[in-house]
Amino acid sequence: MKPTKLILALCCLTVFSAKAQRTISAKIVDSTKQEPIPFATILIDDKTGVISNDKGEFNITINRKISNTDSLFISCLGYEQKQFAIQNFRDSIIPLRTKNIDLSEVFITNKDYTIDEILDKAKESLETNYDFGFAKRKLFYRESYYTNMLKTDVKIEESTIPEFNQAFVDSIIRSVPKNTDQHTEVLGEIYGKLKPSTPQKMDILKASRLYDKESEITFENYEKRFNEIIRKHVKRNSYFKIKSGWFGTKEEIDSSFFVDKKEEKETAEFIEKKKELEAKRKANFLNWRKGSIHNLENANFLNEDSDLNFIEKSRRYEFEMQDFAYFNNEFVYTISFKPKRSEDYEGTLYINTQDFAIVRVDYKNVKPLRKFGLLGISLNEYLKEGTIIFQKNTNNKYTLKYVDETNGQQVGIKRPLKIIEKNKHVKGRRKQNELAADLHFIVRNIEKKELIVFESTPISETEFNNFNEVPEVTPTYLPAYDPEFWKGYNIIEPNQAIKDFKIIEKTH
Repeated sequence: MKPTKLILALCCLTVFSAKAQRTISAKIVDSTKQEPIPFATILIDDKTGVISNDKGEFNITINRKISNTDSLFISCLGYEQKQFAIQNFRDSIIPLRTKNIDLSEVFITNKDYTIDEILDKAKESLETNYDFGFAKRKLFYRESYYTNMLKTDVKIEESTIPEFNQAFVDSIIRSVPKNTDQHTEVLGEIYGKLKPSTPQKMDILKASRLYDKESEITFENYEKRFNEIIRKHVKRNSYFKIKSGWFGTKEEIDSSFFVDKKEEKETAEFIEKKKELEAKRKANFLNWRKGSIHNLENANFLNEDSDLNFIEKSRRYEFEMQDFAYFNNEFVYTISFKPKRSEDYEGTLYINTQDFAIVRVDYKNVKPLRKFGLLGISLNEYLKEGTIIFQKNTNNKYTLKYVDETNGQQVGIKRPLKIIEKNKHVKGRRKQNELAADLHFIVRNIEKKELIVFESTPISETEFNNFNEVPEVTPTYLPAYDPEFWKGYNIIEPNQAIKDFKIIEKTH
């Protein structure tokens, strides 16, 4: 083929590829309030699609040639469904109108059910409404972890080691970022039963980890500096007495502090091997994420052991009928719940009026899930909230469609610390060195998990057994958010914190 013909062929192929793929990005808002609508369903030809994030944003890609009959369907709980021709769609803001419910349209039966009767029917229908068999789930999972250091005070009261002074401690504290975040994203397919503690297999199609890798190196440097100071001042055969508040412990000095050059090299090699083993353990990304995803899949009312099992524990809650709503082209009961006595959550159940399937749950804790303080150490698990959505699969059974869960905890340490070096082989006083300080740390952690199941396809046990995993899968490390990484893939649109993520270069 002549060069000119080759170039022409490549150009034609490029043009065809561009036409064969279309990405739509937009934001869904309430037409009256102009507020974002989270968790709206966006479908291509009423079959496959994505869900808008908590800001109403979505991004969907069609990886084929678009015809004039292709449509985009947008629906959300309580709103009228909208349909657009994809070829002509150019909007960046999509307003949805609330749907007025005409009770004459609602087909319930000849009887008006009480709340207790509705809940009883929902319980009785759990086994028949939901699919607990083998299935292949194509999904996208995102886990974000945010840390905020609210307080980092260390006041040196006494130190016989000159290098362990207030300036050294302050430099370490300054090096620790006050706000950090990291994000893991996985696109893949999971095979197995949708039941707790059942074997699962996973095929990871693409994955990334967005975090600051350099922070690990920083702490290694401080560890090296710390060891140098210890070698200089601490004597052989010493041991530490560590006191904090009323308690004390005895710690022997690691002999690796006092090795010669040959031993130091051997020790360094030994430590390096340990680090490699730890890295391999962390590199077992497949099992780590497969377990996280399967646990999230079972953190709902279908699992008797889940703290979100509002149905089996219904006697512990007060339920109130709110209204009817329109959800996925069907009418649902809207029933709010709150704890009678000691339960932890309040929220809303959405129950299909025809088959009594629970199709959505919104929940939030009403009090700390765990809270204690003892001898200057405190823990407050102050937040757990989320949304769970189910929809029907090809078996006409309900399977998990979407999960959004946020957990928050705050940890505090406020107590004195005293470290005393003692050595019984040194003449005179056993006490050699002493370090006394007051500590006050407060750390707040937020963990957010999101899961969308694009397709849930029933499979046989034989298909499950015949699938072979590829265990050595590692995610792509991203030092900054890269909009090109997921281009052409359907995922949950990232929030602003992820889009803004980048490593700030450290000054030395």
